[in-house]
Amino acid sequence: MESNTGKGKVVCVTGASGFIASWVVKLLLLRGYAVKATVRDPNDSVKVDHLLKLDGAKERLQLIKANLMEEGSFDVAVEECEGVFHTASPVALNVKDPQAELIDPAVKGTLNVLKSCAKSPSVKRVILTSSTAAVEYNGKPKTPEVVVDETWFSNPDICREYKIWYTLSKTLAEDAAWKFAKEHKIDLVALNPAVVIGPLLQPSLNESSAAISNLINGAQTFRNLSLGWIHVKDVANAHIQAFEISSASGRYCLVETVAHYSDIVKILHELYPTLPLPQKCENDKPFMPVYQVSKEKARTLGIEFIPLEVSLRDTVESLKEKNLINF
Repeated sequence: MESNTGKGKVVCVTGASGFIASWVVKLLLLRGYAVKATVRDPNDSVKVDHLLKLDGAKERLQLIKANLMEEGSFDVAVEECEGVFHTASPVALNVKDPQAELIDPAVKGTLNVLKSCAKSPSVKRVILTSSTAAVEYNGKPKTPEVVVDETWFSNPDICREYKIWYTLSKTLAEDAAWKFAKEHKIDLVALNPAVVIGPLLQPSLNESSAAISNLINGAQTFRNLSLGWIHVKDVANAHIQAFEISSASGRYCLVETVAHYSDIVKILHELYPTLPLPQKCENDKPFMPVYQVSKEKARTLGIEFIPLEVSLRDTVESLKEKNLINF
């Protein structure tokens, strides 16, 4: 990955201690960029030590305190930056107050970052970390012959009806971002990854890795759910390519494959025959069908798509190394 494409360039990554963002920071530093990384508390060693240990961090990484809910709090962070990677957004599946815990930080946070970008003449492009959550939920049936692509947009009413609050937060945030970018002539590119797995740089478990660790740490059943999956390295690489390739525009779905949880269990069993994996589904309904997600546009970013099997093995090895699973 090492190259000098970023030499002499300054970029900002928001929510830098998170799973995807940490990888974006790592790859940016490897490419020679100077990185201004926003975190809630630069002095919280548990949250930031893994960033400070990255190659090139001593010379070219600066941690900056910023809060999604505070307007103007990203002004200093995006100053002098050519590119801004807005990755900070809460990921939580069980929330008591979706508005306060998910929707406000996602939507207002995105707008606060974009407002800071609009004030900064140095910013040439903003890369938004969105999600397939903002793509797939529009009421159209998803069956094996269906191909989801970048022209699909989730419908907020459907998200509300099914109470899928994380999905709603990503849908509303991306929507708000496009409107604001258009009004303020900001060059915005959105990346829409599915469930992101692979090795963790941060010490704690994030939601998408938990999807795998739960299966290994004693789940009695697996979910009746088909989801898209993608390796974190492909996602981080796509972020940087979306900034570096001047013709990149619009949205990019990032999905290596769509697989049902039963397929995930099967692959894990083949990789690790001794793992105590769940053998039955959470309900007796027919398995939710798989569908396809177009890779065509993502390939224009030069993404190779690491196979699911490798992504799963990398995830398990990383969870093992960090003592987040024991077997």
